[in-house]
Formats: sequence, structure tokens, C-alpha cells
Amino acid sequence: MGADDFVNEYLLLGLSFDRLEEGFVDAYTGDPALRRKVENAPTPDPRDLSHTARRLRDELPGAALSDERTRFLDVHLRALDCSARKFAGEEIGFVDEVEAYFDVRIAPGDEDTYRDAHRRLDALLPGTGSLTERMQAHRKSEVIPADRLAECVEAFSSALREKVRAVYPLPDTERVEYEVVGDKPWSGFNYYLGDYRSRVAINSDLEQTMAHLPRLIAHEAYPGHHSEHCRKEAGLVAGGQAEQTLFLVNTPQCLMAEGLADLALEAIVGPGWGAWAQEIYADLGLRFDGELAEQLSEASEQLLSVRQDAALLLHDRGRSHDEVVEFLQRWSLSSPERARQSLRFLSSPLWRAYISTYVEGYRLLGGWLEQVPAGAERADRFRRLLDEPLVPSSLR
Repeated sequence: MGADDFVNEYLLLGLSFDRLEEGFVDAYTGDPALRRKVENAPTPDPRDLSHTARRLRDELPGAALSDERTRFLDVHLRALDCSARKFAGEEIGFVDEVEAYFDVRIAPGDEDTYRDAHRRLDALLPGTGSLTERMQAHRKSEVIPADRLAECVEAFSSALREKVRAVYPLPDTERVEYEVVGDKPWSGFNYYLGDYRSRVAINSDLEQTMAHLPRLIAHEAYPGHHSEHCRKEAGLVAGGQAEQTLFLVNTPQCLMAEGLADLALEAIVGPGWGAWAQEIYADLGLRFDGELAEQLSEASEQLLSVRQDAALLLHDRGRSHDEVVEFLQRWSLSSPERARQSLRFLSSPLWRAYISTYVEGYRLLGGWLEQVPAGAERADRFRRLLDEPLVPSSLR
């Protein structure tokens, strides 16, 4: 089988999963005839999809693809085989499931690390009441008024876009449109539409805070998901790597993309992002303590594994929903409402393992970037994340 025929089979396989679970295909910008072929076919049997994934893995060495394309397709076919077996009702241990999807092996975090984070946060938020109460009061004080959200989004999008285009050039025609939606299990979502255009949805069910909004825009747009999609479309796809026209949930692509996006604000603004954001809010007539926000963010990084631990409790150890909500409230210092929203994400059949993309993605990609000095070398490594078909095992 030639390289083009092999990649077409991979694309047909990946697109077929959207027939089993709508939303499994996060983005597809390739030949519309392939999508029509899948849509017009009978609903696939997941066991057949598993057999196809395994057959393609066996045939991959003979497909005459480059080493980096072979590595990319191999781990993605492994992920699709696991998803197919899950859809077929096969019992797969949660840790093994995560490893097959995302090319990483997860383990519980350290509660001593969480306690240390709480001590640091306690010192940053003096006053009466418990730390949870003070943290929630601080978050409440930073909520962006609903009628000001659109202009704040536009201000940060414009500022970040200007910075990104100066360092990581984007096609002149690229555009992001923002919309506010409700009743979703996530805070924000990038819908990449192809031709260098994205629609970014922001969830109105979660109050957006001044500290979080710059990170959200960097994550979803500049230099996060939108920028990565644009540069890979202009580079890899234009260069003939058609497998990059397909972006699938529960694959190593997701861990790489979420890790990149969670590091996006620090990558493009760097230390001092709080003061930078404070100036933008001041221009809008809003008061924001950027230095405190940055300090709180740094201390909170030690709580990174809490949400993954919650997923392990739920799916690996069989704890009840109430126990998981209590765990999230205790360690992430969240309100009952926010903890329930997190549980909703962790409980979704499609998204239940996805939390590991943020936790392990941030950890793996952040560690890889920090292996080189800040400045030009680190900027060049971040460029590689935007441009190359890397997978977690590549970085390890």
C-alpha cells in the first residue's frame, strides 16, 4: 500500500468514530469526499474499527512514510484501537486506557505537595475565614461583569495576536470569532474550521475572572490551539502530510495540543504577564492586581494533579460522585458548583480521560521547554511544538 492510500485509510478510520460518538472528530479540514463516504456508509461496528486500526499498525512499516510520520500514525492507531474496544464494551483499566490514548503513564499526585501549595496560597491571601473561603472571595472579586466580557475578550485577543504574529508568523487571512455559549462541560473550546479560521466558544455557565481570561485567550487562540492549527495547515498539510487534516479526541494529538496551549501565555508574554494584563485592564477601566494574580498562579501550579487524582478516584478506585466532589473542593479550593462542573467533565463518556491531557501535557511539554535557556532557544522549541508532528514519546 502506498503512502497516500495508507493515509486515506487512516482518515476514513478516524472519521468513522464520529458515527459512534458525535464530537470525537474535533476538526477535519481534508478532502470532503472522504467525510461524505463515511457519512453515507452504515454505522460502523466498533469491533471492525478495532480490527482496522490493528491491521493498519501492522502495515505501517511498509507504507514508505518518514520516521516522524510513522511514529505519529503508530501512536494514533494505538489510541483508536483502544477507543474502538471501549465502544465495543471491553473492560480496560483506566490507567491503561489513558496510556493508550495519550502515550503517557499516569500516577497519583502527592498530597504533601498540595499542602505546601495551600501554605503558599494562605500567605498570599491573608484575612479571616478558611483558605477556601478566602480563595473563593478573591475569585469573586475578579469576576468580569457579563456586559464587559466581550470587550475584554477582544482586547486580549488583539494584544496576543499582535505578539504572536511578530514571533510566530501566521497567514494574513487567519481569523478567530468568539461566541458565548452555555450548558457545556468545559470553560472554552476552539472549533477549527479550516482555511486559517477558528470559532472560540466561551462558557457562560462559569464566571470568567480577570486572572483567567488572558490565559483562556492564549490557550484557545494566540499562540494556542488556533495558532497551532494555522501553522500546521500552512506547513505540514501544505507539505503533503494529509493525516494532519484530522484532529481526534482521545489521541496523543490532544495531550500535545493542550500542553502547548496551557503554556501559551508564559511562552508569548513570559514572566510579568500579570503586570502586562493589568495595563490592558486599566485601559478598559478595570482594576486588577497583576502581581498577586501571577503569584497565585505560580503557587497553584502545585495543585496541577488534583483533577487527575479525582479522575483516578472516580474511574480507577470506584469512589462515589460525592466523594470526588469533596476531594476536589478540599484540594482545589473550589466552590461546590465549580467542583460539580469538574465532575461533569470527568463523568462524560467522551471526556472522562481527557483531564490527563492538561496535567501530563503541561508537565511534559513544560519540562521539555525548560531544558533550554529562556529566550531565543526556548522560543524556537515552542515553535517546534507549533509546527512539527511531535508526540509525547518524541519529547521523552
